[in-house]
Amino acid sequence: MTEERAALLERLELARGRVSEMKQEDVREEFSDQLPAEIRVSLAAFTEAVCDFLGSCFFVMDRLGDSLFSEEGPKVSDWKEISLEEWKEMNRLLYAPLANGAYEDSFANPKRAEALGTYGEVLSFLQAEMYSLPGYIFDGKLFMIVTLIELFLEIFGKLTQDTAPAESRLRESVAFYAEDYADEIVRLRLTDQFTPDRGTLVQILMDEDLSDERYLYKYGEYISDTELCVSGFLQSLSDEEIDSMARTFTGGFRRGFETMQIPFDGKQSVTIRYAIGQERMVRRVVEQFREMGLAPILTRAAGSRLNRKGVIRQGVLSTPVCRQFEYDHRMDEALFLGRKYMERKLAAQRSAFRELEPLLAAYAGPAVIGTFGEETFLPEAVPGCIRLSEEQQTLSTELTGLQGQLMEEFLPGDSYSFAIIAYPIPEIGDSFEEIFRETVRINTLSNDTYIPLQQKLIDAMDTADHILVEGCGENRTHMRVPMRHLEHPEKETQFENCVADVNIPLGEIFTSPVLDGLEGTLHVSGVYLNGYFFKDLEIRFRDGMVENYSCGNYEDPEAGRRYIRENILFHHETLPIGEFAIGTNVPAYRMAQRFDILGKLPILIVEKTGPHFALGDTCYSHAEDTAVYNPDGKEIISRENRFSVLRNTEPEKAYFNCHTDITIPYEEIGRITAVYPDGTEKDLLREGRFVLPGTEELNAD
Repeated sequence: MTEERAALLERLELARGRVSEMKQEDVREEFSDQLPAEIRVSLAAFTEAVCDFLGSCFFVMDRLGDSLFSEEGPKVSDWKEISLEEWKEMNRLLYAPLANGAYEDSFANPKRAEALGTYGEVLSFLQAEMYSLPGYIFDGKLFMIVTLIELFLEIFGKLTQDTAPAESRLRESVAFYAEDYADEIVRLRLTDQFTPDRGTLVQILMDEDLSDERYLYKYGEYISDTELCVSGFLQSLSDEEIDSMARTFTGGFRRGFETMQIPFDGKQSVTIRYAIGQERMVRRVVEQFREMGLAPILTRAAGSRLNRKGVIRQGVLSTPVCRQFEYDHRMDEALFLGRKYMERKLAAQRSAFRELEPLLAAYAGPAVIGTFGEETFLPEAVPGCIRLSEEQQTLSTELTGLQGQLMEEFLPGDSYSFAIIAYPIPEIGDSFEEIFRETVRINTLSNDTYIPLQQKLIDAMDTADHILVEGCGENRTHMRVPMRHLEHPEKETQFENCVADVNIPLGEIFTSPVLDGLEGTLHVSGVYLNGYFFKDLEIRFRDGMVENYSCGNYEDPEAGRRYIRENILFHHETLPIGEFAIGTNVPAYRMAQRFDILGKLPILIVEKTGPHFALGDTCYSHAEDTAVYNPDGKEIISRENRFSVLRNTEPEKAYFNCHTDITIPYEEIGRITAVYPDGTEKDLLREGRFVLPGTEELNAD
């Protein structure tokens, strides 16, 4: 055992001892007499809640055994004697503070934290951070466990001094924690994100008996009926069905290198992101990737606010224990985000990237298997939530941009590919299994059928002066999209003929539009974006830039604007339209209508069911200099706009590091019309149906 690990184990034992003592004490008597009695009572309740949760964590650590913190990391095979009943009880203990409505009484809830007075924000953050411990435990992340418990003990110590501490002193502890450990936290996270074939998750996925539901609990994530049902359903499918699903996904990933003309030679690893319960399919995905020479990288989704902004933003996921909890703490970095922290984190990332350069050179990209069907989530706007100040919003945007530049330096966007696909979960309704099988059908629609049909739409738009997109009924959309003039139309095109390679299912044509003259109103009655539902969303544009916006989620219009700014604009004052597209996958739309699930489909599928506009960067972000060709051999020249053209001269102004597709469903479309330089018009869609001659087959189910 190294001296460093021995020292961490010693610190852990000391921390456990102190927590054990606190559980035996009447901690209410230890807080400063200068504090009001009601605050001391609440502080005692907070301390008791944290200690109880830590007690559950210690119990689980002891049950998992000595190998948990070995130099080699946890050995899942050592847990084979733990019964299913024990696994369920440990899972219940770890997530009891958040599950089944318990969040209402947790001090992580800003409303409950108000009882802590001026200390509420810091202690609410601290309670929320504690809930990231289960992931650290099951991954054997000794450093993260020790430092987090020590932060709690440090803050408790300040609260029990004779003189009541100012709230700023607790903030100092959090800021020092974030800054002092930034190097190690960043190094650990990035090493996990780019090192193949290691860790607890790989052992579970490749070695466990997937017919024994105990394997699900070995992740240490929250396990609900969703994970159990998905796992059971996949067990019922034939080997041929599983193999076909996996082949659709891995084949699309491999074709991405060909489509984007990225060299595949030398690639040795691929990040696989999936939802717990999908293991039977994912195991076959890994086997097929191994046949290509790619080893799997599996990471856990970041639970700590200090880990949220990374290169790979999402790892293996389970059902959210409490989505309001996640929403309330989405801006916890406000407690420590400052220029010093930003510079420290960027320096740590640069150092880690340098160490990882051989792994980065061999990295093939992320392969994402998403889910859809969860209940619509309308977050409550809680006044007491920690929020970024205006200065911090600017700083956060700057940090995201600089991280994007850093990633581009060490992992250029034109050096790797990706693939993404999605399947439903049982929350989608009683027809889950039928919807699942229909999704499989949609994911395997024929490229050969769609390529010529989509090409007819492209040909009609390539010579247009502009495109009009208008809503019908109550939809207020009226957008004018200018087209580029093609100097060599015999070998150039503006739209990509997109079928099923990296972005599955097939069914869209898209372009990076000219911004000057791109004007109008985009309106959608309801849409799910970036995990949140937007009701009656309306955005107005001038010269391709967001000019104004509103939504009907809240009675207070300003609350709605703030909701959009945080979750679509990502704190930018404005964003450009990075993409204009027309979705052609009518079967996906018919499925949505048949089962009444349009509002539950992921953007991956929704964007194929109507025209859409994306706010942020173009689809060719960081890869504009790589020539891309359609199946007919024409080069797609619309790969940049007036921002991304600055990538080599003013890179800080070139990208916004976000891309959000907003789709208008067919039923809300009055017409999409190509208007030519001589004023003549040609309808592509009218009243939600394709009417351009030769494209009528797209309307078929």
